[in-house]
Amino acid sequence: MKSVVAFVGSARRNGVTYRATRKLLDDLESLGDVRTELVFLSEHDLGLCRGCKACFLRGEEHCPLRDDRDALIGKMMASDGVVLASPNYSFQVSARMKAFLDRLGFAFHRPRFHGKAFTSLVVEGLFGGRAVVRYLDLVGAGLGFNVVRGSVVTCRKNPNTPLEPMTEAERRRMEETLATQSKRFHERLWGRAFPAPSLLQLFAFRSARTSIRLELGDADRDHQYYRDHGWYESEYWYPTKLGPLKRVAGAAFDRLAARSSKARERR
Repeated sequence: MKSVVAFVGSARRNGVTYRATRKLLDDLESLGDVRTELVFLSEHDLGLCRGCKACFLRGEEHCPLRDDRDALIGKMMASDGVVLASPNYSFQVSARMKAFLDRLGFAFHRPRFHGKAFTSLVVEGLFGGRAVVRYLDLVGAGLGFNVVRGSVVTCRKNPNTPLEPMTEAERRRMEETLATQSKRFHERLWGRAFPAPSLLQLFAFRSARTSIRLELGDADRDHQYYRDHGWYESEYWYPTKLGPLKRVAGAAFDRLAARSSKARERR
């Protein structure tokens, strides 16, 4: 049995974002061996990041905000898959969703969701949803997830009052879109948890670890995290076998990152 948690960035209890997310989760459950949970971010106490950098420098436990952030992260850690769903507000995710992602900033420095599946869902009234999906999928990759490309649900019955009510044609398109997405996500849930990295993913890892090793000291939390996970000696974030080409490319990425670090030191 796999577990999936979906975080909804809309406060509307029966809005299109909720209904689309619920449909996606129901489709996942119908495919078998998946249990799901839907979480409204609006029902949790989640303060706005103050930009103090305590989580970056000293560790996330030193965040001065005492709220539900850790409980929400705990749900992500306990799951096999995560869905982020948001309406398109002013060509971006909702304020609630952005507040949540800002509070996860330290986890982009110290990713921890490797082996877990991720996808996104954006509901739009006019346009711009695809760019928001790309943003959310980038977030998922940055946090370490195995990303399944997200989807957009569009409701355009009346450009002056979009979203409500959905037409029958819009409802059918939504159901078709979510049925396809749920199948892709289900396959990812049951696929290889630790797939071979792409060259771009390998470059991101080697660049990050080399820069941290050369530029940060023992007291820095990022350095401690990489050291404790054995990442200074590993091929990648998680155990994997690299072919000859990627081994050569990885060594080249290490050298490139080292030169970049030295160049920054001279400035």
